[in-house]
Amino acid sequence: KGAARVQPARLVRGLAEAVERRGVRIAEGTRVQSIAPGRVYTDRGDVFSRVVIRATEGFTAGFPGQERALLPLNSAQVITEPLPKLAWERIGWHGNELLGDFSNMYCYAHRTPDGRIVMGGRGNPYRFGSAIDEDGKPDLLTIQRLVEQLHRHFPDTRGVPLAHSWCGVLGMARDQLPRVCFDTTTGLGWAGGYLGDGLATSNLAGRTLADLILRRRTALTALPWVNLPLPLWEPEPFRFLGIHLAYFLLGVLDWCEQRRVPTLGLAWLASILLCH
Repeated sequence: KGAARVQPARLVRGLAEAVERRGVRIAEGTRVQSIAPGRVYTDRGDVFSRVVIRATEGFTAGFPGQERALLPLNSAQVITEPLPKLAWERIGWHGNELLGDFSNMYCYAHRTPDGRIVMGGRGNPYRFGSAIDEDGKPDLLTIQRLVEQLHRHFPDTRGVPLAHSWCGVLGMARDQLPRVCFDTTTGLGWAGGYLGDGLATSNLAGRTLADLILRRRTALTALPWVNLPLPLWEPEPFRFLGIHLAYFLLGVLDWCEQRRVPTLGLAWLASILLCH
């Protein structure tokens, strides 16, 4: 109850078809190089518009001067080959429930219509200098960690081969709060920092931006995340060291909690590193 799953590729295609029916042109294969009031510079020419909205989430760090705005946090998933019927009977997972654990280095999973298990989690959380891996291929250590979590939660998946693995980036603000911002003077706006909860949050952000752009005073434009100041992440190497130390501590916390060992304030220290 209270959860649902969406096939992301179908969602993206459906949104694209919906806006194209309204006369919007989508310029695929076009790399934006920089943004200025009333103008977007791309590798295929410039686009002029009274309003420019940056909705690039984890890829925001690729813009000049935005390396410390939203941290590109890596997330990855693996998917198994179809499990045999006997394995599903042993697991007892007969419906379309969405699963997740409550560990600090948490993972999440769902069962596909064709009888596979998708397992997702963090893996290698961050690359130095806010570098973004655009090929969608997780490193071997990340895959190994996800497979270990898969086998720990579902021992009957041992021996079932993986079919595929992939990864992407999330946008994480320094205080872990999402935002919707729009400057009526410059016509520049942005939304992001969803930290993995963008499916519903980006929908709300889009409706809020529409009201802001049209200068409508509504309940959405009065929400506290509108034009909330954005604290910047620390410069390198402190950003890289802090993120990796925090995730190391989260792993230690899980180890201690599984063995009921006192954590001695490790959770507090990890929260300071990840969030003001």
